[in-house]
Amino acid sequence: MNASMQDTTPFAQFKSLQREMWSGFAVNEGFTTMVAGELVAFAKVAPGESVLDVGCGTGVVAVTAARAGARVKGLDLTPALLERARENAVLAGVEIEFVEGDVEALPYPDNAFDVVLSQFGHMFAPRPDLATAEMLRVLKPGGRIAFSTWPPEHAMGSLFALIGRAMPAPSPGAPVPAPPPQWGDPNIVRTRLGEAVMGMRFSRSSMNLPALSPHHVLVSIEATFGPLKTLLQRLDAEQPEKAQTVRAEILRLVKDNTDGNVLRQFYLLSQATKKGAA
Repeated sequence: MNASMQDTTPFAQFKSLQREMWSGFAVNEGFTTMVAGELVAFAKVAPGESVLDVGCGTGVVAVTAARAGARVKGLDLTPALLERARENAVLAGVEIEFVEGDVEALPYPDNAFDVVLSQFGHMFAPRPDLATAEMLRVLKPGGRIAFSTWPPEHAMGSLFALIGRAMPAPSPGAPVPAPPPQWGDPNIVRTRLGEAVMGMRFSRSSMNLPALSPHHVLVSIEATFGPLKTLLQRLDAEQPEKAQTVRAEILRLVKDNTDGNVLRQFYLLSQATKKGAA
C-alpha cells in the first residue's frame, strides 16, 4: 500500500501536495550527488552495513552508500523521483530496494538498520517528533543516524523564510507543518534526538551552484525548486505584483550569497549513535 493510501492524518493533503511539488526535482541531482558523498563519508558507512536512505529522492545517497559496499534501502514520497532513483541504481550497477513511503510511518521493523541517513529529506516531514521517533525506531542500538539539513541563517534557510512570508495565511484550524530549516539548528537537533542518542557531532559544508548571473539562478530555481515554483505560479495568477516582489527579494538573496560565478549554499551535517548495546 503506498503512502497516499495509508495516510489519513490531518497532514494527508499537505503530503499529497509535497509529493507533486517535488516531482520535477530530478534535474538537480548533479548538485546533490556531490553532497551525497560527503554525507556517506561523514556517517562512516562501511561495507556490509544495512542502510536506510530516508527521503531518498533520486537515490544519490543510496547509490553512494551501496557503492561503498552497504546493503541499502531507500524511501521517498514522490514516485517520479523513485523512478529516477531506480534508473540510477541500474546505471551504477548496484541493487537497492526503493519504495514509496512516509518518514512519519516507516514500513520497516524495529532495529532493522545499522545506519539511517537523510539528505535534505526528513526535514520536510510536517511533524519532527514523529519523523525522529520513526528513524530512531528502525535504527539498531549502537547504530548511527546522520543527515544533511539547511540552517535557517544561510541561503536556503533564508529562501524558505521568504517563501513562508509570501504564502497565504493558513485556514483557521488547518495543521501547520514545522519549518524545515529548524533542522539546520544544532540546538534543535540535540533537543529532537534527545536522550535516545549519544556522541552527537556536527560539521558544515557547502553546495556550490554555477551562477552566471542572479537572473540565471532565479530562472533555474523557479523551474525546479518545488515550493518556490508552486508559490510563484499561484502569485502570478492571483497577485502578480507580489510575485515580482518575491522575485526581486530572491535576486537580492542570490547576490548576497554569490562569489564570482558560484552560489554557495551552506548546510549542516549531523550524526549521532543510538544508545544501547550494538
